[in-house]
Amino acid sequence: MNVTCPQCSTIFRIDPAKVPEQGVRARCSVCSGLIAVRRPPVAAPVLAPAPPPPRPEPTPAPVHVAPTPDPVRAAPPPPPSPPPAPVVEWSPPSPAVEPTPRAPAARVNNPFLQQDPSTRARRLARALVSDLVVYYPEKRQRGLAEGNLKELFGEEIRKSWEEYTEQVGEELAKTTPYFTEALNEILAEGRQLFG
Repeated sequence: MNVTCPQCSTIFRIDPAKVPEQGVRARCSVCSGLIAVRRPPVAAPVLAPAPPPPRPEPTPAPVHVAPTPDPVRAAPPPPPSPPPAPVVEWSPPSPAVEPTPRAPAARVNNPFLQQDPSTRARRLARALVSDLVVYYPEKRQRGLAEGNLKELFGEEIRKSWEEYTEQVGEELAKTTPYFTEALNEILAEGRQLFG
């Protein structure tokens, strides 16, 4: 059976066979509130109704006079109240259904969070050059067709290089070919136009 804490609405699953006949008060392990736990009433078996007795032949009804109530007679005493239930510490049981183990989360390789400076520099160079392709698609196609890609993108390449150098450091930027490789592979579509 399920029992709900009236203070924090936490639901606990309890074996009704372990609840005493008079009930028990339990303390919620989440909010320390008291929970009154009573055994659920046992439903009486449903029996088929008995067939009605045969009807007697009608007889004239006698006239009855209702008795007057006796003023001296007192009302019956109320039934005795049950003794207070003991307080028991109650913890939520383990879930009935074991949760399915979750697969380990895939690692997200954010180039800007990489600890390895070379990997970070290579990915940053590719990201900066990819931005040029995304922002200026017509200009790139014209530069590839006319053969003046370096001249058309001179200012944009200079700004991207400055940002690249600022983020990876001047020494790493000048001693590695990552930025040039990204220009040739991404901006020039694999042609060796930058060196």
